[in-house]
Amino acid sequence: MGMYAVKTTASQERTVADMIMNREESSVHAALAPESLTSYVMVEADDYAILERVLDEIPHARNLVPGESSIAEVEHFLSPKPDVEGIAESDIVELIAGPFKGEKAQVQRIDEGKDQVTVELYEATVPIPVTVRGDQIRVLDSEER
Repeated sequence: MGMYAVKTTASQERTVADMIMNREESSVHAALAPESLTSYVMVEADDYAILERVLDEIPHARNLVPGESSIAEVEHFLSPKPDVEGIAESDIVELIAGPFKGEKAQVQRIDEGKDQVTVELYEATVPIPVTVRGDQIRVLDSEER
């Protein structure tokens, strides 16, 4: 059993992965279409030749990349990265959701366990700390850059 890379038409990765799994081929075990991997689908199958045959009948599947990949090469696609990753204290952010949408703020504290960020609004007369989810902010300016 091995992990294989399938070249696809751009923006058709999800479709190709779904079609591969809908074929119900017993020797094809899984298909992965990570958002960060453009024009490729990773497929776990028993055999290169069987996968090649399955792909012949799937539109948007261009070709099979020669050789096998290891699980180590794809495991970073399997665990979701936290929304607060890449955010640092004192970064300038914009709130993109919630009641303060459109407001600019400075990051005061990051709670990676809860995937939350405490920010202080810029335009506020009195500095008020506001805790928001990591997916509700967008970094505008970072001290490290």
